[in-house]
Amino acid sequence: MQQNNLNYIMSEISISIQSTNNDTILKFVSNTILINGGSHEYNNIDDAKNAPLAQQLFYLPFVKKVFITANFIAIQKYDIVDWEDVQEEVREQIEAYLQDGNLAVIEETTKKKALEVYAEVTPNPSVMKFGTTKSLTTTDVECKNIDEANETSPLAQALFHFPFVKEVFISENYISITKFEMAEWNEIHPEIRNFIREYLQENKTIIKQLPKGENATKETTQIAIENLDETSAKIVSILDEYIKPAVASDGGNIAFRSYDAETKIVSVVLQGACSGCPSSTMTLKNGIETMLKDMIPGQINEVVAING
Repeated sequence: MQQNNLNYIMSEISISIQSTNNDTILKFVSNTILINGGSHEYNNIDDAKNAPLAQQLFYLPFVKKVFITANFIAIQKYDIVDWEDVQEEVREQIEAYLQDGNLAVIEETTKKKALEVYAEVTPNPSVMKFGTTKSLTTTDVECKNIDEANETSPLAQALFHFPFVKEVFISENYISITKFEMAEWNEIHPEIRNFIREYLQENKTIIKQLPKGENATKETTQIAIENLDETSAKIVSILDEYIKPAVASDGGNIAFRSYDAETKIVSVVLQGACSGCPSSTMTLKNGIETMLKDMIPGQINEVVAING
């Protein structure tokens, strides 16, 4: 019965093609998690000893580099071919390989790795940021409760077993945790920090499935710029370059949701420490809204926020 379930899960894997800003690089995006956090880059077949999928791809004569993350494989090609001539063949090869139950990367599961986890206060008194030297995910995951965590993240699920944990937001190299008022951070943050460090050292699964629908973050909000109108594309670029690094340092995230050309209203999603933060309104009005008005004159009337 278990084998039948495994075969069913594998058959559900599908790969889609996504272009990048570099004409030589193409992304092959999976609808399921490929590796447990982090990312791997391979320059040749010898580099890919622990990556059976990359080894297979290097047998293609036009493959120059392979980059594997939690939910996509990026391939850089030599100029001997055009992507439009070979991309569908490569997509089918990757999809068939994964559907057969083969591993993208052989990851160590028993050896503990040295890493650091540090706690940082944020502008939101209910949220603390736990940064780590380990890369956690390429797709932000926000869990408002344990039911959402059960579907997407075993790490978030484990954190919800602490009675004072209200919400969990996992980003590239940090975890923002929102607490209930029943506890104070100075009493509980050492316990949380130690738990996260031990969990990561044991290389346990961080994210088992990409978030969908209402729970999706980057998967739905980080829209490919080439699919947006000119003003929306400029907004996304400004957010990515000037705003996101600043809010990430405080344990939060602000993602583009939509732009209404008639009302000239920009909608963004607040996540992590930004969600429900008392200073969020000031940040939006005095920071993001002002910057967008200055950098895209005449196209922005207001920025409104949706808590993630």
